[in-house]
Formats: sequence, structure tokens, C-alpha cells
Amino acid sequence: MNTLIATIAAYLIGSISFAVVMSRAFGLSDPRTYGSKNPGATNVLRSGSKKAAIATLVGDAAKGWLAVWLAVKFGPSYGLDEGGIALVAIAVFLGHLWPVFFRFVGGKGVATALGVLLGINVWLGLATLATWLIVAYAFRYSSLAALIASVFAPFYYGLLFGADEILFAVVVMSALLLYRHGANISNLIAGKESKIGSKAKGAAKK
Repeated sequence: MNTLIATIAAYLIGSISFAVVMSRAFGLSDPRTYGSKNPGATNVLRSGSKKAAIATLVGDAAKGWLAVWLAVKFGPSYGLDEGGIALVAIAVFLGHLWPVFFRFVGGKGVATALGVLLGINVWLGLATLATWLIVAYAFRYSSLAALIASVFAPFYYGLLFGADEILFAVVVMSALLLYRHGANISNLIAGKESKIGSKAKGAAKK
């Protein structure tokens, strides 16, 4: 029962879309209506507001970290085992992708996945973040950086901890990230993908 409660709570935490919340707070257009129409930090950045984008990034990463950290820190005292922690990690990520509070229209999960990885292990999160930063700096494509980082995340976990139930959760997240970036993969191949910092039409303040 405690595992079920923790999983549902994690999903609800993940369902808080900081891209929408922060856009409203900063008086910006709904990020689901311009650019890639993805409620995430990269698309919010296309509005021209770096503050809103940073707030979105921090918020989305923090919710992933918080859910997993709470499960790791306090879960064992309430009977939450390794499998339960894995379920929490997947649940908070699914909440971001398909948020119940926003008609199940969510983001692609890059920042939230990073938060989850940091909650599992700081070094795991930092290694994955470093991979994203290197690729993003070299090619200026957030989507490409996310794709490559998502492939490396399970590899990093395996090196650090070997194969276990939490590795399964990381693999599931990586697979979902690749799935959610399907349109970006097509755009990258066609040379139509927007680079980091490019401003989108319709992203002006209300």
C-alpha cells in the first residue's frame, strides 16, 4: 500500500508543469502554443525570457529530484524497497510527460529526467548533465544533446551500480525520452530543427 501511495504522489508531483506555471507568472504566452509547442525550458527560452526558462528548468528538475530523494531517504522506513524507488522514479517522469493537471499534455522530460538521476545518485546526474552540456555546446541542438545523454544515462548507471531494478527505471525513462523526441529526430535529419536560443513566432508577452 505504501508503495502505491508513493507512486501516486510521485505522479502528482511530476504533473506540475513549470513551463506553463512560470510562463503565466512571467506574463508569457502558453508554451504549448508556439515554437515546438513543448512545455519545457528550451521552448520557454524561445519566448525571449531567460528568467522564465531558468525557473522552468529548475522547477522541472527539482520535482524529479524531490520525488526520488524522498523515496530514497524515507521510503525504506515505510517498506519501500528498490523496486518501489524505481516505480517512484518512473511515476514522477510519467507525470511530467502526461500531467493530470494539464489535460495530459506535458513536456519531453529532459529536465525532470535529470532531476530523477540526481535523486538516484549525484554522480550519475552530473555525468549525464555533462554529456548534455558538451553536445549542446558543440552542436547547439537541445534535442540532439538530450538524445545522446539519454542513451548514455543507463550506461553510466550500469558502470556505477550494475544491473538492478533502478537500472530498469533509467532504461524506461531513456526509451520514453527517445520516443518523445521522435519529431525532433525527423527535424534533425531534415535539417529543420531549431537551435538553442532561436526565438519562435507567437512567443511574445501577452
